[in-house]
Order: sequence, then C-alpha cells, then structure tokens
Amino acid sequence: MDSIRIQGGRPLKGEIRIGGAKNAALPLMAAALLTDKPLVLRNMPRLADIATMGQLLAQHGVAIDLAEPADGVSGRVATLNAAGVDNTTAPYDIVRKMRASVLVLGPLLARFGRARVSLPGGCAIGTRPVDLHLKGLEQLGAEIELNQGYIVATAPNGLIGADVVFPFVSVGATENLLTAAALAKGTTRLRNAAREPEVSDLAECLVAMGAKIEGIGTDTLTIDGVEALHGADHEVPPDRIETGSLAMAAAATGGDVTLLGARPDMLEQVFRTMGQAGAVLDVEPDRVRVRCPRVVGVDVMTEPYPGFPTDLQAQMMAMLTRAEGASMITESIFENRFMHVPELTRMGANINLHSRSAMVRGVRRLTGAEVMATDLRASVSLVIAGLVAEGETIVNRVYHLDRGYERLEHKLAACGAQIERVSR
Repeated sequence: MDSIRIQGGRPLKGEIRIGGAKNAALPLMAAALLTDKPLVLRNMPRLADIATMGQLLAQHGVAIDLAEPADGVSGRVATLNAAGVDNTTAPYDIVRKMRASVLVLGPLLARFGRARVSLPGGCAIGTRPVDLHLKGLEQLGAEIELNQGYIVATAPNGLIGADVVFPFVSVGATENLLTAAALAKGTTRLRNAAREPEVSDLAECLVAMGAKIEGIGTDTLTIDGVEALHGADHEVPPDRIETGSLAMAAAATGGDVTLLGARPDMLEQVFRTMGQAGAVLDVEPDRVRVRCPRVVGVDVMTEPYPGFPTDLQAQMMAMLTRAEGASMITESIFENRFMHVPELTRMGANINLHSRSAMVRGVRRLTGAEVMATDLRASVSLVIAGLVAEGETIVNRVYHLDRGYERLEHKLAACGAQIERVSR
C-alpha cells in the first residue's frame, strides 16, 4: 500500500495548474445516462473516483472513450454514449467505493422507468443519508422500497413534475432530482436547492443537452421536463477544492505560488477568510497568486455555498495549527468531520474538540510523524501539515488522496517540496 513521505520545512514556490473538478465531473458523467446520444466532457481529471464512476457506467452499458488533450496540459476528453444501456442495476461492489455512485439513480429512473442502486459508501465523515433523494423522487411519482441493501425504484407512470422543498441543503439530492426532473412530465420546482458551482455546472450542461431549466445559481430551480435530451460538448470547470487546498498549502509554508487555470470567483468566502488569516492573494479571472508572510488566528464556520465549504475545513485547520493566536473552527455540515484532529495532534498541534467546534491554538512548530489518512480531505490536510513540520512525515492510506487529487506529490515537488510516494 502506498504512502507519502515528506521532509518538511520548505516554502512552496512556483506555479501549479489546477485540474478539472471531481465534484463536477461525477454528476456530469451520470447525466450521460439521460440520452442515447454522445456526451463529450472535456478537462476530465485523472482520479480514482472518476475511474470508479467509469466502471459503474460501463457495467450499465455506457460506452466510454478517453482521449488525451491536444495541448497535452488540460484534462482528458471523455465521450460517453449510453445508447446501449442494458442494465439498470448499480451493484454493491462498485457503489460501496464512492458515495457519488447514487447519482445514477435519477437518470436511470427518468429514462428507463426503473433503477436498482445499492446504498452508497464513500468517506466515513458522517451518516449523509439518502432520504432526501428518495423522498424527492417519490414526490415525482416514483415508487421506492429498500430491499437487501438496495434502493429499488420504479416509475410505472413515468416521472411527473412536482414542487419539492428540501428541508436542508443537499448537493447530491439536488443533483439527483435535477437530472430526474429533466425528463419528467410537466414542471418541477426544487426549493432550497444547493447553489454550489458544481450544481450550476450540471444544470448548464443539461441545458446544452436540451433541458429547460431556470433559476440556475439560485436556491430555486424550475425545470420544465422534455421528452428527450440530446448530446452536448461540455468542459468540466476547474476544481475549486483543489484550488483552495493548494492555496492553503502555499500559505501554511510561507510560500509564493501561482495557481493557473483557477476560478477565484468560486472561492470568494475562502479567500476572504484566508486574507483575514494573513494570506496575500492576487486574484485574476483565471489564476491566483498566494503569499503569506505570517499566519494569524481566525474563526471559521462551514456552510453551504457560498459559505466556507466543508471540503476545505481540514486543510484550513492544518494551515492554522501554526498561526499566531487561537482559531475556532465550527463544522456545521457533517457530524464526524474532525477525524484528522488526532493525527494533527500527533504532530504537535494544539487542538481541543467540543462537539462540532475545534479550538486551534497556534504552536511554534510541528514535528514530523507517521500519520494515517481517514478520508479524502483529511488526507490532504496531513500533507499540508507535513510540508510545514520539522523532520519527516509519513502519510499512510493515501488511496483516499488519489480519489480527489491528481498527481499531488508531483505538483508539490515542482514547487520545491521534498515529497515522494513510496510503497510499503
């Protein structure tokens, strides 16, 4: 099993190109099930989760062609053709690897009138129930039962538009209902819908495929169902979570890094908070330069977009472990997303947990240690801590890292980090 070895204490300096967004690419891939015409997705990242979704779609009968980009720099070009889908079951052995697999439920049900999807797996950061997905689909006319660990859904009369009010914001439920409603009869309104950029990107791709959607970017999406969708050519946006993670790595090490191909407009609250913590950010429409002469304490609360994202909470905590003063980090999205704290304390961080809040008191130095990644975002927080720490850090279980960060060690090494992947 691979590990990451880091010799810390070196500021990051240089340029890093941001890859395509995993959280945008996955629902886009699932949307290919909505049509029998080819969907072309450009700037696709090379990630384990993308490969898992590819395996899932292939066993449904989707033909997938991956091509390297002409410029040799951008992500790959994926052409997905779901004309030959002959299987509407998403099996446990694939779905258990990644929670986003449940996103095939809405498209399968909308186009074929039936779906059998295993209850999902993924990072163990909280319960993250699929209740909202299922209740919303039931409001659209689906009949759903849970049988031996599977969601068995049918739409004997087809899906029918309805007003769906989410009791709380859910990105996955919004995406599943959005894709399902695109082929439903009549009008669907999704209220209290997620406003994340990845949701808006999915909606824009669906519009390019012939869907009728209004309110993109707001918390109310209105979808007028159509009889069929056609193919489209769509570019996956840059990964805002990778952008934020690398920006925090640069700031934590006192470095000077320019992130190329970024979309700073997707990270306004993150960059505002980083600025309060001492970072200097020079922002342009397609890049951001990050410097940080010193880190100071700041309070952070995770919230749905456009607030501070939960997917950057662990990385921000790693950055603040050596801040001047104290910081309070409150996690309002997931109930079990502080599993990186014991590992950071092994490296000398001073962190006290109380319910969903963490008090982080800055320390003079972190020291290298052997640590274990517990989930995707926790893994990169430990890499950031390792870059800052004195001595050697070994991050184990980096298969989590490979789910969401493309060639991270190579990107960091190109900016002066002493970092390598080792097999143990």
